[in-house]
Amino acid sequence: MVNKTEKIRRRYNRISLLYDVLERPMERMSTSWRCDIMTEVFGNVLEVGVGTGKNIPYYPEKVEVVAIDFSPKMLNRARSRYGKIYRNVTFLEMDAQKLQFPDNTFDSVLTTCVFCSVPIPVQGMKEIRRVCKPGGRIVMLEHVRSEKKLLGPLMNLLNPIPLYLYGANINRDTVGNLREAGFSNIRVTDLWLDIFKKIIVINVK
Repeated sequence: MVNKTEKIRRRYNRISLLYDVLERPMERMSTSWRCDIMTEVFGNVLEVGVGTGKNIPYYPEKVEVVAIDFSPKMLNRARSRYGKIYRNVTFLEMDAQKLQFPDNTFDSVLTTCVFCSVPIPVQGMKEIRRVCKPGGRIVMLEHVRSEKKLLGPLMNLLNPIPLYLYGANINRDTVGNLREAGFSNIRVTDLWLDIFKKIIVINVK
């Protein structure tokens, strides 16, 4: 039997060639957000869920980046685009739920629209808490379920569509999941309605 993680991995592998086309409408809106969150990362950076590498051109020059993804086909697209241009980025195939790094390895951890698709999100968040240094920074650009009276239930209703197509949920409670994973110093800024959020977490251990 195929487990949940493998199902999602297969869906991202399947959609990898069309992923950027499908994301193009949102990308027009999110470019300025990417530029903004990159001012928050520093030092030795772990990017979880690099996908096709959309964040890579926006990194500050003086950081060292390890970029991971659990979909080999998505990762290969990122590596083929940017691997020879950005020598400060190392690309690794890895599952966010089982990070293969020692405790307290990274100064910063970055995620953009990732925890909508991590099969067990709280487990993935516990892992990034483990590998981020005390006082380090988790920087997130994520979309979540709206708390608005009509929009929230509508997102629940529509959720099976993106979940089936490529493994993304549109009704996650990412801030609640961060608290469940043990984070407490959480700063949230709404970027579009109450759906797209910039989340900054100081890793207190």
